[in-house]
Amino acid sequence: MLRQFVTGITILASCAGPFAAHAQTSMRPVARSEAIKIAATEALTPSPQTATDAGLNAWIKDFRTRALEQGIEGATFDAALRGVTYDAQVIQRDRNQSEFTKTIWDYLDTAVSDLRIENGRKALEKWDETLIGIEAEFNVDKEVIVAIWGLESAYGTFRGSSSVINSLATLAYDARRSEFFEDELINALQILQSGDTTPDQMTGSWAGAMGHTQFMPSSFNKHAVDHDKNGKRNIWGENPVDALASTAAYLKHFGWKKDQPWGVEVQVPKGFDYLSANRSIQKLPSDWAALGVTDVNGNSVKDHGLASVLLPAGAEGAAFLVFSNFEVIEHYNTADAYVIGVGHLSDRIKGAGPIKHIWPREDRALTYDERIELQKRLTSAGFDTIKIDAKMGPLTINAVRGFQQYVGVVPDGYPSLRLLDRLRAL
Repeated sequence: MLRQFVTGITILASCAGPFAAHAQTSMRPVARSEAIKIAATEALTPSPQTATDAGLNAWIKDFRTRALEQGIEGATFDAALRGVTYDAQVIQRDRNQSEFTKTIWDYLDTAVSDLRIENGRKALEKWDETLIGIEAEFNVDKEVIVAIWGLESAYGTFRGSSSVINSLATLAYDARRSEFFEDELINALQILQSGDTTPDQMTGSWAGAMGHTQFMPSSFNKHAVDHDKNGKRNIWGENPVDALASTAAYLKHFGWKKDQPWGVEVQVPKGFDYLSANRSIQKLPSDWAALGVTDVNGNSVKDHGLASVLLPAGAEGAAFLVFSNFEVIEHYNTADAYVIGVGHLSDRIKGAGPIKHIWPREDRALTYDERIELQKRLTSAGFDTIKIDAKMGPLTINAVRGFQQYVGVVPDGYPSLRLLDRLRAL
């Protein structure tokens, strides 16, 4: 998973679910699906689907040997892989993820919509007794558990209907990330062998993410719990209890600190050193306050621990002090926008108000091609991004800051269209 975040955010995750603008859908991306082209000579030659199925079947035969060597029983393997076919749409979606970009404000408009907040509060009330118990057992705030549930499956409404085994087999057969998905397929077979569910009931997203909170099989095997004590770790059914507890166990494992915020919206003073807005620079909020960084009401943020300044839309957008819990949520999805979405939704479910700063909505997201062009032009101008991959990670952000300093503008690391136009004018 890759953190991508600036003018355009691209949320890439190993567990991707249905994505649309509707407030009830999952906040994981999915690529555009295209019709599979069939040759006019189909009647005379094998169809692409038939040829690919033959290749997949041959791969499954070889994979069976490897699976059995890793402890999968033959009966488990045969029952799970029986009837598996190559799914071209899964491959198309995996290929096209990088095309999807949204601005941070467009993303949050959907991720933290009024309807999602309302439904989150209803879910919190409906499952309050259960969530109180989970919160006490794992020492993880119940609101953040519900927020993840809300973004991953719209509180259980969209858990995914694809066969996890079929999707993972297709992706493992494909050469691009075969090792990763073969490992996930082994983990899925281990789940079936343990008796937690059946092949027919093991449904999820096109990329193999499962259940109410979209666990990949490997994460399930490491962190899933049988909270209702019925002998099965069931994250697929209508009852979300095991999924919610498993999410709490996951967050606890990565160091969640109860009652510590993920982040706090702040304001920075005139003359602020924007080079210090860097995740590697951490200070206590009281030390940030001494530099003029306060909450939106002008007060010092409480010393919950070390924090860094995050500017998701550059100097013209909202600013946040982010704490260690921000990093914990990153283990679920590394995109900053996703983490802010989870954190802010949890705050709103708890009763907090909206983000106060006005986003620069006149800006738009850079396209994939524009991000590639930006990196090429930065590198040509002497500000090496190291890679030309359209990923707006730390290396590219540092290159942007270098160019911004060179031309005498605020070095906030925000690669906007205006910045690209300035590079084009060189």
